[in-house]
Amino acid sequence: MIANIQSSKIEFSIIIPAYNAADTISACVRALKNQTVAADRYEIIVVDDGSADNTAQRAAAAGARVIRQENAGAAAARNHGAQAARGEILLFTDSDCIPVPDWVARMVAPFADSSVAGAKGVYKTEQSGFTPRFVQQEYQDKYDGMAQLSEIDFVDTYSAAYRRDIFLRMGGFDTAFPGASVEDQEFSFRLAEAGYRLVFVPKAVVSHRHDPALTDYVRRKFFIGYWKNLVVRRHPDKLARDSHTPQVLKLQMGFAALGSGLLVPAIVFRRAWLGWASLASWLALVVSGVPFYRKIWRRDRAVLWVAPLMLIVRAVSLGAGFAWGWLKLTLSGRLE
Repeated sequence: MIANIQSSKIEFSIIIPAYNAADTISACVRALKNQTVAADRYEIIVVDDGSADNTAQRAAAAGARVIRQENAGAAAARNHGAQAARGEILLFTDSDCIPVPDWVARMVAPFADSSVAGAKGVYKTEQSGFTPRFVQQEYQDKYDGMAQLSEIDFVDTYSAAYRRDIFLRMGGFDTAFPGASVEDQEFSFRLAEAGYRLVFVPKAVVSHRHDPALTDYVRRKFFIGYWKNLVVRRHPDKLARDSHTPQVLKLQMGFAALGSGLLVPAIVFRRAWLGWASLASWLALVVSGVPFYRKIWRRDRAVLWVAPLMLIVRAVSLGAGFAWGWLKLTLSGRLE
């Protein structure tokens, strides 16, 4: 059991960027007010990113310190909160997350080791739909890989912590990334490349509502692929490997690209062998998921019925987003 130790100094600052989050922010702040760590050791900062609803009022009523700014995106909101924070450790979560009662205690525990600069926690969900349950299995698969590592290079801001002095010294999140996209990936890559140690904390849990519908999932994956262009431009070695992305995902994206690329000429030129080659590529994509299917069978076997289709959807959405992003960002000069 984690002790509830009394203190008079603010040690930890929890920062939540919020944009039109009136429906979820109260539950998030209430969960953060109900932590096992003594309340006088931490503060809760909600940065209202120019919301048009009553996000700020609800956050304040729930007990958060509220900072307002003109709409500038999640990265800018987090940076704003970090500048105003009083704690030596910054914790980040999102306005639609509900941290479990020992989340703060779990997140800050690794910082007892002076070599640790940042930490990453995990998601869970209670949703019953197939799409969010598949999303949870995706995360679980990634967590399995990270759990084997003594340090990582990938921290997501839904459950993240950093030393404030290092965060500010490294310039915080890059505001070139709009909304909430992959700015957390880029920042953690930057930290890791600078030699800072980041660790995985599998017991630091936040509850979340994942993509409720397939269209939401496709849209999110497309834009992850789109903005990944900026990340790999700045950190090209991460295109080959990072601690979060399963290597098989890149193979699956390749199979999807090959299958799609062969299908069009097969239809246009009526070449049966091209059609068979396209089909073989799609089948290879599905078969490559066998180790993942085995995990799903153990954890949530009903999801196995949709998993092969979802792997195809994932590979196509990420690949299409990456290709479209490369084209648009190159033409606009943002990749120069």
